[in-house]
Amino acid sequence: MDESVSRDGPDGAVPAGGDAAAGRRAPVLVPAVSRALAVLDLLADGREPMNVARIAARLGLPKSSTHGLCHTLAVRGYLRRCIDGSYFLGPRVMSLGQAFIARTDVTQEFGAALEQELAAPPDETLVLSVLDGTDVVYLAARQGRRPLGLAFSAGMRLPAHLAATGRAMLAYQDEAQLRRLLPREELARLTQHGPATRVQLLQELDAVRARGYSIDDETVREGVYCLGAPVFDASGRAVAGVGVCIHKASLATDGQGGGAERQRDTVLRVARRLTQRLGGSEPGITTIGGAAA
Repeated sequence: MDESVSRDGPDGAVPAGGDAAAGRRAPVLVPAVSRALAVLDLLADGREPMNVARIAARLGLPKSSTHGLCHTLAVRGYLRRCIDGSYFLGPRVMSLGQAFIARTDVTQEFGAALEQELAAPPDETLVLSVLDGTDVVYLAARQGRRPLGLAFSAGMRLPAHLAATGRAMLAYQDEAQLRRLLPREELARLTQHGPATRVQLLQELDAVRARGYSIDDETVREGVYCLGAPVFDASGRAVAGVGVCIHKASLATDGQGGGAERQRDTVLRVARRLTQRLGGSEPGITTIGGAAA
């Protein structure tokens, strides 16, 4: 049977929806292409070289056809053959990611992620920002139904080490880069809250990585509590932050921090969806229960 039109087995499965009406055939997957992509996905997820026998065993494929797939991918530059005969991702893979990133607008994708994750307008204001040196620059905001009194607009800037979205992104920067960005030990503050020194900031960034989101407890404005989550692109960089801002007084009337937990979950969902839309993945982020007010 011609593999290019095979319809059975996991590699040739018909997409959801079955055959189209009036005798039209539904699109089918090409088994050889599916198997080649499975090899690339396996090596990307494993992050280590594998020999043909191991790849074949992991994917449940014949060793002979796996050898042919790996050889073809290596010739085309999508795999690289190591000295010991194992294979790993090749340089052509990067060109695909770079082309994808070049055609991806994070602001536009933020809007799409909100549409996918939120069935109705959010209760609280949701914001999108990116790093620009030591500042965060806000690119977009979806105003919530509850009035906050802190208006976010495109182009607004805040110190990254104070803003929730800024700390969410700084947590995934190299420490040497952080020290270049913030060469002085003392840090500026907008209120009496938040890190006053670089040592305190580094400790806070450790906590951000541990729980997967950041907390701005009145560090930007008195009475305002914000949560931020990082957004990753296909290269694994934290390229944006999604945040939510809440009147701190409302937390006390929302069931022992339940309001903060719901808003935290919303921010994490939107950030994860946006990460997916940018072709990225989270670096082993886990969430601990409860956002401390």
